[in-house]
Amino acid sequence: MIAALTAPKRRPLLIGAAALVALPFAMHPLGLTTNTATMVVALAIAAMGLNVLVGYTGLTSFGHSAWFGIGAYAAAIAQRYLFPGGLLLPILASMLLVAIVSLATGALILRRRGVYFALLTLALAALCYTIAFRWTAVTGGEDGFGGLTRSRIGPIDLDDPAAYYVFVALVAFAVLYALLRVVRSPFGHVLVAIRENQLRATFQGYPVARYKLGAFVLSAVVTGLAGALIGFLNYIVSADATSVGLSGEFLAMVVIGGMHTMLGPALGSLFYILFRELFSIWTSDWLFWFGLIFVGFVLFSPEGLVGIGGRLARAWRPPPEGAAAMSGRRIRAGLPLPDFLRPEPRAGRVLEVAEVSKHFGGIRAVSGASLTIRAGEIHALIGPNGAGKTTLFNIVSGLFSPDAGTVRLDGRGIHGLPPHAVSRRGLARSFQITNLFRGLSIYENLRLSLQACHPGRFNAWRDVDSYPEIHAETAALVRFLGLEGIEGIAGRDLSYGGQRLVDLGIALGSKPRLLLLDEPLAGLAAAERERVANLVRDVAASIPVLIVEHDIDRVLGFSDRVTVMNQGEVLLAGTPEEVRRDRRVQEVYTGTGTPPAAGRGPDRAAGDRLLAVAGVNTYYGKSHILDDVRLDVREGEIVALLGRNGAGKSTLLKTIAGLVPPASGTIMFEGRDIAGLPAPDIARLGIGYVPQGRGLFAGMSVADNLALGRLARKTDGSDGVVWSEERIFDYFPRLKERMNVAADYLSGGEQQMVAVARALSGNVKLLLLDEPFEGLAPAVVLDLFRVFDRLRGEIAIVIVEHNLDLVLALADRVFALERGAAFHEGPAVRLLEDLEYRKQILWL
Repeated sequence: MIAALTAPKRRPLLIGAAALVALPFAMHPLGLTTNTATMVVALAIAAMGLNVLVGYTGLTSFGHSAWFGIGAYAAAIAQRYLFPGGLLLPILASMLLVAIVSLATGALILRRRGVYFALLTLALAALCYTIAFRWTAVTGGEDGFGGLTRSRIGPIDLDDPAAYYVFVALVAFAVLYALLRVVRSPFGHVLVAIRENQLRATFQGYPVARYKLGAFVLSAVVTGLAGALIGFLNYIVSADATSVGLSGEFLAMVVIGGMHTMLGPALGSLFYILFRELFSIWTSDWLFWFGLIFVGFVLFSPEGLVGIGGRLARAWRPPPEGAAAMSGRRIRAGLPLPDFLRPEPRAGRVLEVAEVSKHFGGIRAVSGASLTIRAGEIHALIGPNGAGKTTLFNIVSGLFSPDAGTVRLDGRGIHGLPPHAVSRRGLARSFQITNLFRGLSIYENLRLSLQACHPGRFNAWRDVDSYPEIHAETAALVRFLGLEGIEGIAGRDLSYGGQRLVDLGIALGSKPRLLLLDEPLAGLAAAERERVANLVRDVAASIPVLIVEHDIDRVLGFSDRVTVMNQGEVLLAGTPEEVRRDRRVQEVYTGTGTPPAAGRGPDRAAGDRLLAVAGVNTYYGKSHILDDVRLDVREGEIVALLGRNGAGKSTLLKTIAGLVPPASGTIMFEGRDIAGLPAPDIARLGIGYVPQGRGLFAGMSVADNLALGRLARKTDGSDGVVWSEERIFDYFPRLKERMNVAADYLSGGEQQMVAVARALSGNVKLLLLDEPFEGLAPAVVLDLFRVFDRLRGEIAIVIVEHNLDLVLALADRVFALERGAAFHEGPAVRLLEDLEYRKQILWL
């Protein structure tokens, strides 16, 4: 089997074999013994076992000493009571016991992720240490479990240090070979996918929980094997084998050596032992200095010792962005979908969503929504912010379970199924924000999807390259997407347009019967939009498509059917032309032209320019959100930011507030450029921000929320702006009665009042409001309308709000954004009074 491996695959084995041969000879010049070399090799096994979990699966364990100690104690007890004088059988028995215990434990603690999983592993180690130290009748307590023997294997006496080293080295080589086979297998590649992006792996059809449990058990068994080997090396097992400190040492070995390679942790174990043995001669505080080195590696070389060479090499390589850019690649249209991606021809209904509802607490996200998608059609799902499109999309794809209603794919119910099961039934999706395996190549991103459809997807031994049919399909998909020549580039290095194509390709690789696309055109340049739109048309010839998209002009241009949602309900389903002509749909996007009942106060003359935004560009990753945007605000005026969903309105507010740093441009506030300043510094200058969703401190009272607003900014009144509690109560009298009530127990309207009052508490001069009327009762909306109108005489306001009738009645001027750029500026009154002019500016 080893001979069949290619040279790059054999390299770790050859390096490992050479190191195992040379290690004992290298120890003697340093004054160290063969037993020290054996200790290094056994700890290398433990570190490699932990690395399966940390480096390959992305699960951080602070308690792997538990498996190390259980393996050691199990082998010792098995030798004394079951296999007297033996060595191999006790070791095998201990591995079996560790496998059983870790299977049960993993099934329990893997239900938690992140810090909770890490804390549970820490608790496991602490529990095992307590048991080992206090259960004297079984473990020997503080005296340890002694009397172990190494016995003989044939004529070889393992009590000889050299002979035992050879035995441990052979075991280590076998472990290295086995782990390399695992990480090179389909199973191992899925572990890396889980590390890179668990959500994406789930939506490719992989039962992530099952893979993580397999990795957990494998990692525990290998670490337990190391514990047994060291127990026989020392002829005794003590409670220290299960200590939390030992778990930290294992983790340090993995990090210092290098997490994402198989030999890195082995190098880390060598570094640790040599440092301990040699540096402890000079000082008893060697662990302190080792801790400093560990911190240094975490900060400056996260890839460990094996990554230092790679970092130096990358410094001399040209950046891959040029090769990965998509703008210069030829746009192709009319390409047939590869045969293996085409489902069986069919007619009639493919997807049926019937009376689906979903509530989040008191928020009704979707209520009684229904839609039907037929074979061969592109079906668009559109609607304003908060319409429920994304929630319905997530229900169909399995991310959420509906509170009521049914979802049927080809006549079979899929509602309530987990995402991987929905994917296996034949439904695949892309994501609004590109959701790739960023550390993997384009080829690997696509191959993982196709592999998920193969019967060998859970194989943990066969090499992934031994599946020629998967690689042939991946190559064909690469050609269909127009990615030939750059398939080896990592996902993170692609241009944003390239990432969009790969995201679409990942969904296609699942061989779906229905494809769900979530804003596939968002953030793309014109050429890239054309490329993706062409691909969607090509795909739809064989696979029906449900698409959520904010570029309504384009999506209506190639859609066959359209469903319009508003306030969680389906407003209309029909052809694109029926949607364009429908008055109700027009009113959703442009308003009715009827001013709100609340009367606006008398106009006041605007003062000097307070804020000037010029040439600002802002990115999310590689997505270009704001494109040379401009905006100005004068003292005492209200400026409305208008535009379709995804135009960049909220991002502009966040950029002004410092929450999203601009890549270029200027933001002048009172004559000072604040572009790029930290958000706390901008807040202290007098800019208050009220985010969509309010962002209150749940669990804290209204008084605490207001107090934190004051603490965050200047409150000395030296600039003439003072917002005392009495003044705030004058604007929001209802809050005076609610000061001691926790913010999360308030009604939605009261929460919005607290959010605004908290921003005002910092003595602001400019208030940024993001969807302040969203989800509020009409009476509360009118109360807030009057407050904002009254505030006009005190401060300037920039407001984002999808209720056009309301915001145009409130605002003095408007700036309209489209694809991150301002395309219209003017007084609000004309848009308020002339509905036809409003449609000309803001409708399709």
